[in-house]
Amino acid sequence: MHLAETTWTEAAATEADLVALPVGSTEQHGPHAPLSTDTLSAEAVAAAGADAYDGKVVVAPALPYGISAEHRHFPGTLWLAPDTFRHTVRDVIESLAGHGWDRVVVVNGHGGNTDALREVAAAVTREGIACTAAFTWFDAVDPGDIGHEPDPDDMGHAGAVETSVLMHHAPHLVREERLAEAAEGGSDAWGEWVAGTNLAYDSTEFTENGTVGDPTASSAERGAELIEAAGVALADLLAAVADRDRDVSERR
Repeated sequence: MHLAETTWTEAAATEADLVALPVGSTEQHGPHAPLSTDTLSAEAVAAAGADAYDGKVVVAPALPYGISAEHRHFPGTLWLAPDTFRHTVRDVIESLAGHGWDRVVVVNGHGGNTDALREVAAAVTREGIACTAAFTWFDAVDPGDIGHEPDPDDMGHAGAVETSVLMHHAPHLVREERLAEAAEGGSDAWGEWVAGTNLAYDSTEFTENGTVGDPTASSAERGAELIEAAGVALADLLAAVADRDRDVSERR
């Protein structure tokens, strides 16, 4: 059930207590991909996971804003302060739990959200509000497992992985005529690393046009594989959250 498409009476009648909550961002993704890339990918994976799960799942509307200040120099990027983001996600989870949907998997599409989502999931679970887990889809997918050689820089930012997902899920939003431009003006890796420490805080420090990685290696076929693999992984996590003992933290 997609919550945004239902009436309140239909929502009240559902027997599901399990929710997939997509969370993304509105931020630059090079000259070829839309600002909504992370939100679109989170929505696609949430839907795929709900379809792959053997049971009932409520798919909540996506949160389109995240912790994205590192991209603030690129027009169109919008961001929340980390505390605001954590409070917003927590409020949404509490709202869901208030209607009986108290098992929540947050489906994340933006790397900058990861640490904050882990913190929120831990807090609401410990406090007994909702059994919650944070799932970042690209951390659950290994390109080598789906017919592609693994590459530590493959994910990048608006690189081959993200652009492939969009080519499958929202092809009309990919400016394919700009892929070569994106690759030429981009970077090979995220940041400026010295002694295991990234000295760069903003993306403009290492990429001219916001791209990291090579989007010319993208394809819709690869995107379909990535979404399917992420959806299967999400379905496994949904099943684990559905079966989890809510009292385990309190007992320990």
